[in-house]
Amino acid sequence: MLREAGWQLNDKRVERLWRREGLKVPMKQPRKGRLWLNDGSCIRLRPRHVDHVWSYDFVHHRTEDGRAYRTLNIIDEFSRECLAIRVKRKLNSTDVIDALTDLFIIRGVPAYIRSDNGPEFIADAVRQWIKAVGAQTAYIEPGSPWENGYCESFNARFRDELLNGEIFYSLNEARIVIEQWRRHYNTKRPHSALGYRPPAPESIIPMEVKRMMH
Repeated sequence: MLREAGWQLNDKRVERLWRREGLKVPMKQPRKGRLWLNDGSCIRLRPRHVDHVWSYDFVHHRTEDGRAYRTLNIIDEFSRECLAIRVKRKLNSTDVIDALTDLFIIRGVPAYIRSDNGPEFIADAVRQWIKAVGAQTAYIEPGSPWENGYCESFNARFRDELLNGEIFYSLNEARIVIEQWRRHYNTKRPHSALGYRPPAPESIIPMEVKRMMH
């Protein structure tokens, strides 16, 4: 991001400043197992292209007055793009359907939708609705959060980079700031898994093209 802003620097200098200022050093990742079937095959659905596999999960937090709220985070596993973040005091299966419906209208229906096995996600209404629109569900096994690793990784960055450093005095403030962060995450923030490019960089249209369009 510094280089894109025009700075001339090297990685070691940035790392020295980073450590001197006491910024957080990523923790060593724990070793993860795999989920195996009796025949020796591994259950692991991997995204192959954009809109192949979406995943979603809840994150819990509190406003400054101590009242709890939840966010529903929906991501495209292949591009790592955060498709939507819904913020409400309480979220249920109806909210999941509403959020996915909005995305289906804009982007179409993905091949798979991966989710946790909590009560909000295994509701019959959600399962039947996903099947009715032509997608397939990919629920993860209990006690196996790494099977939803893309969303788990996003949630960790969401909490570390935003929620842990902000005080929200109202739910409306939380919605506005979280949406601003989501757009920055998609269009500006470098992602290591994407060659340090953002998931959905903004397109710049040259002035000549704009004139032709008008």
